[in-house]
Amino acid sequence: MTLHAPLIIDVAGTRLSKSDKRRLAHPLVGGVVLFTRNWENRAQLTKLCRQIKKVRADLLICVDHEGGRVQRFRSDGFTHLPPMRAFGEQWFQGQGAATGEAALNACNAATAAGFVLGAELRACGVDFTFAPVLDLDHGGSTVIGDRAFARDARVTTLLAQALVHGLAQSGLRNCGKHFPGHGHVQADSHVAVPVDGRDLATLLADDAAPYRWLNASLASVMPAHVIYPQVDVRPAGFSARWLQDILRGQLGFTGAVFSDDLSMAGARQIEGRAVSHTEATLAALHAGCDLVLLCNQSLVDKGAPIDDLIDGVSEAVLSGRWHPNAASEQRRQDLLPQGYPLPWDELMVDARYMHALSLLP
Repeated sequence: MTLHAPLIIDVAGTRLSKSDKRRLAHPLVGGVVLFTRNWENRAQLTKLCRQIKKVRADLLICVDHEGGRVQRFRSDGFTHLPPMRAFGEQWFQGQGAATGEAALNACNAATAAGFVLGAELRACGVDFTFAPVLDLDHGGSTVIGDRAFARDARVTTLLAQALVHGLAQSGLRNCGKHFPGHGHVQADSHVAVPVDGRDLATLLADDAAPYRWLNASLASVMPAHVIYPQVDVRPAGFSARWLQDILRGQLGFTGAVFSDDLSMAGARQIEGRAVSHTEATLAALHAGCDLVLLCNQSLVDKGAPIDDLIDGVSEAVLSGRWHPNAASEQRRQDLLPQGYPLPWDELMVDARYMHALSLLP
């Protein structure tokens, strides 16, 4: 048990190197995020997850696995899940749309998708996925696009709740993203710093509404690397106004808060000033994040940016510039999966799983 392990890092390949094991063993590291480069097949992925758990059993093994174009594992039996827009289309355009039957069928299908997604990941040893997307489809965002369920916040909320229910059936917790909403801006925060000029009342009534309606369902939330200047000059993930006053205070959220990837362009400037990974991490933690992600840095200079981050946060602890938070650590621990997963071969003949597959659009 660590006092607080806020760092979620990546590993370079399909098995752990000595450097990976050393980093994952550090008490400030709370988990690992996997990518397509970490995948060859199910047997290899399962072995990699076992290696990670052998380093420390409480490490949280995460992945961005939503369905559609954001799905890291696509071969060797993994189901090609539809993008979330497919469920919104089923709601509005499916048989029985006029009577509401299509909406109920769409919710049932979203639950099935959540179960399939979670059960397949768990069968290979993965603990957690960053889903569902709660961004609204305003029509102009290429980075969100069909990852969103719908334009309507109410429809998005009910379909997301259904997906969360399916994830829970598999034993996986969930992560709503990207608070308070990334769907209105056209810029991609991977390569730019998007700005959404709408006021707080508009945001709370529209894009951020699912977070209020789902405050009893969401296990974690990921804020957007977007600046909303009428609310705060800082991106939401670095803003105590957004994370503490609004998300926790006004909207009643009690779960874990992840930063989005701190290597993204949207996270490399705060109030017009370029910041290091360590500065960005400390800013996110002080703002109210419980966990911070630094992705794809194991590929840079043999992982030197990860080592620099671990050293930087360690120094901040020793100098008193950051104090580990026991409540944040408990929130991290609460994200670990519940119950025992079905092994892959048993899952393939499981009645619930086969029925769920039949419900996918």
